[in-house]
Amino acid sequence: MSFQAYLDAVEDKTGLTPRQLVDLAHERGFDETTKATPILEWLRDDYGLGRGHGMAMVHVITKGPQISAKHVGSDGSHRDDSDTLWLDGKATRPA
Repeated sequence: MSFQAYLDAVEDKTGLTPRQLVDLAHERGFDETTKATPILEWLRDDYGLGRGHGMAMVHVITKGPQISAKHVGSDGSHRDDSDTLWLDGKATRPA
């Protein structure tokens, strides 16, 4: 599953775009210095997200939407079309 597909699934599961969740996380004081555990616990307790989807959100909460380019254009299971993740919802993602 691509990184972007994880974020799309988070939107399906929570009803919130990844950007909305990032904003809520920052309101709670989570930032680039926050360890994964408190973020994962929040996402699990408030939104029912499991570890895989939670870790995708941990990345964008703590590191932003940029990901490693090593999977971009590859044919592996974790391939992505871009090294920048779309956080504003599936319906508004450019084609």
